[in-house]
Amino acid sequence: MNMRPVALIGAGCSGFTTAKRLVDEGIAFDWFETSDRIGGNWAYDNPNGMSSAYQSLHIDTSKWRLQFEEFPVPADWPDFPHHSLINQYFNAYVDHFGLRGRVQFETPVLAVARRGDGGWDVTTKHGTRAYRAVVVANGHHWSPNRPVWDGAFDGPIIHAHDYRTPFAPLDLIGKRVLVVGMGNSAVDIASELGQRSITARCIVSTRRGVWVLPKYFNGVPADKQAAPPWLPLGLARWIGRRKVKSLVGNMEDYGLPAPDHEPLDAHPTVSGEFLTRVGSGDIVVRPAIARLDGDGVLFSDGSREAVDAIITATGYNIDFPFLNPDDAPVVDNHIPLFKRMVQADPALHGLWFMGLAQTLPTLVNLSEQQSKLLVAWLTGRYALPPPDEMARVIVAEGKKYQGHYYASRRHTMQVNFEPYVADLAAEIRRGAKRVRPAAAVAGARAG
Repeated sequence: MNMRPVALIGAGCSGFTTAKRLVDEGIAFDWFETSDRIGGNWAYDNPNGMSSAYQSLHIDTSKWRLQFEEFPVPADWPDFPHHSLINQYFNAYVDHFGLRGRVQFETPVLAVARRGDGGWDVTTKHGTRAYRAVVVANGHHWSPNRPVWDGAFDGPIIHAHDYRTPFAPLDLIGKRVLVVGMGNSAVDIASELGQRSITARCIVSTRRGVWVLPKYFNGVPADKQAAPPWLPLGLARWIGRRKVKSLVGNMEDYGLPAPDHEPLDAHPTVSGEFLTRVGSGDIVVRPAIARLDGDGVLFSDGSREAVDAIITATGYNIDFPFLNPDDAPVVDNHIPLFKRMVQADPALHGLWFMGLAQTLPTLVNLSEQQSKLLVAWLTGRYALPPPDEMARVIVAEGKKYQGHYYASRRHTMQVNFEPYVADLAAEIRRGAKRVRPAAAVAGARAG
């Protein structure tokens, strides 16, 4: 069977930035997208059902930090753009670089299977074709983690993935609403629903206290003040913690439970409104749910709230429905990857993952950087380390980027953008040096 070089799955920001890099390198590829449009999670009401964007969503990353290196954001953008601007920007990128015509829209990948000759069979509605490599860019904010509690609830329970407005998919006007969680989606949705003109009562349930950080420090977007990549992560975190505490104060002062960890020891929850709503009494905070109780909920402290609807903002699952679980083993919402891109097993070196990380400050432009290593490998300019070394690096970098976070599904994929990108560049250089000795050995054997 004739084998094509690359199959690329997904046309969100991870997919289309990877596609551009493949085009720039002259690498042939087939590009598959389930939807009829690009944008993935940022295509509001995406007909593929995989967008988690709600109507009021603004990105928590400032425009300077999310822009692509070869395609700057418009100069007249606000600091924290609305999701509609992000989607316009994505579409402008795709059209500027002439990528749209390369996407096979409405073509979900049904299966990806290993071949005996080292390649991969990719099956779509058009049939099965063989590829040298498969690049997975299907995102990780589309498969909701829906919790289950003891007891029963009389009203509706939806996930934040389903939420669009206070009117859809549920009419929440004048209702008593419980939001479960304290991540970014939770505090956004609670801040919207906490307005007295919208709900009769808004309650937030959290298993633990978290630090809620403002979008601005001293009038400047907080993420624009990031530490330089050469600064050791431990020192950068120490400086950041002191800054947060001096500018924000204690969470208890706002009526929130005290966090059991230091600032920046969790993926940050960022909001310019939530603390004020809580401090103003518009949002009531309760501990973890103990059980559902008919027309209400019992909490772990013995208190009870009567509620009409529950919204669970409880995160997402890493999910690859088209892959054999043996080829992409996900345990506790984590798959171990070298440089967050490829597994150590040589039999799986043709299977690459793009954007499969939780990046500070943003995921938007991560794959634009990751794709540099990918194309270096595809073109033979880069060689992966030996499998045992890859395995050691996976463990070491997990400790480096995630070791200071508390144990949680939320923290299985954390990386810090600047140090990570700097290390990718260093790894490309190391891999280039590995290529030369290997080529010399091959030449000697041929002689």
